[in-house]
Amino acid sequence: MESRVFSHATTIAHVRRPLRESHSNTSCSFISIKPIGAVGEGGNLIWGRQLRPSLLLEASSPMNARKDILRPVMAAASSPAEGSDSSGDGKVAPIGFFEKNPALVTGFFFFMWYFLNVIFNILNKKIYNYFPYPYFVSVIHLFVGVVYCLVSWTVGLPKRAPIDSNLLKLLIPVAVCHALGHVTSNVSFAAVAVSFTHTIKALEPFFNAAASQFVLGQSIPITLWLSLLPVVLGVSMASLTELSFNWTGFISAMISNISFTYRSLYSKKAMTDMDSTNIYAYISIIALFVCIPPAILVEGPQLIKHGFNDAIAKVGLTKFISDLFWVGMFYHLYNQLATNTLERVAPLTHAVGNVLKRVFVIGFSILIFGNKISTQTGIGTGIAIAGVATYSYIKAKMEEEKRRGKAA
Repeated sequence: MESRVFSHATTIAHVRRPLRESHSNTSCSFISIKPIGAVGEGGNLIWGRQLRPSLLLEASSPMNARKDILRPVMAAASSPAEGSDSSGDGKVAPIGFFEKNPALVTGFFFFMWYFLNVIFNILNKKIYNYFPYPYFVSVIHLFVGVVYCLVSWTVGLPKRAPIDSNLLKLLIPVAVCHALGHVTSNVSFAAVAVSFTHTIKALEPFFNAAASQFVLGQSIPITLWLSLLPVVLGVSMASLTELSFNWTGFISAMISNISFTYRSLYSKKAMTDMDSTNIYAYISIIALFVCIPPAILVEGPQLIKHGFNDAIAKVGLTKFISDLFWVGMFYHLYNQLATNTLERVAPLTHAVGNVLKRVFVIGFSILIFGNKISTQTGIGTGIAIAGVATYSYIKAKMEEEKRRGKAA
């Protein structure tokens, strides 16, 4: 559920062109090459759909003027603004309330990101309490998202981007890792308390650092390794005294961490100029086909024999279908908001926000489900979260300094 659909997102600044005289319409286009990534737990991006409007490239002339639209890769769709006729003067659109108050808009995105994530985790766990079939539910998450994307393509928001065999080869490894991480996360959610799964998933930065050091051969500063020690210590403390602990939940969460780490590695190798909305749709479709066979093999016979009937007997057919639909929508939408929030803020702000999001999810899950935790588990969880916050802060600062060095 990593969610974070992916790291290394490209932020595109607003571009304005000064007014100049011209007897012909001006036009401009650009292509942005970026790694395929997702915003997920521990610093990875989750592939989401872009909500930000397209950027306006203004050009006007006393004789012949119009406003062109730049369509950045992260924009969904937009319509050209009306232009003046050949005898009219160019008009500048008035600045609206949201343009004057970008902090309010960013705050709203943070709030909705947290809200949708908390609602998803709570509804997801409630479903598992009466329908413990995580492979099937994982398929439903992706299926609802794919339907959402197909409907968006149908109405042209955005237009479907063509895909060739070369791009498909790049996307398949990323989608397979995404599917495996998503399914194993859900297996853990179904087996143990939501708070415990999120505590284990706090180890994801450790796996990312280890993969960068030993797989990619990148040098990881000692300060980053030291910041990860509290994460390992905290997760160990929480696991030793977790009341809901079982090996299925623990191992599944660890496999999820490894899967999302390799998803990040494959994302760095896959470069494309396709917009993130279409990439997310294609990856979701591929991941859906990857998840269906194991769901049929592992849970198919049980679902047909008594799984569906037991769930319907407990909550009724209408609520059962409604719960599955909404949990899929919340899964898709919170990933979408995570991506949109990342593009509005600096990496450091997003890293801190992602840590706070985990705190919100753990806290609300304990309150809603009344999970009892030991004092040691509570302390261990706090230490792990503090370690992730420290790691995220140091890593984001290093990336900012590296970008400034390149710019200079």
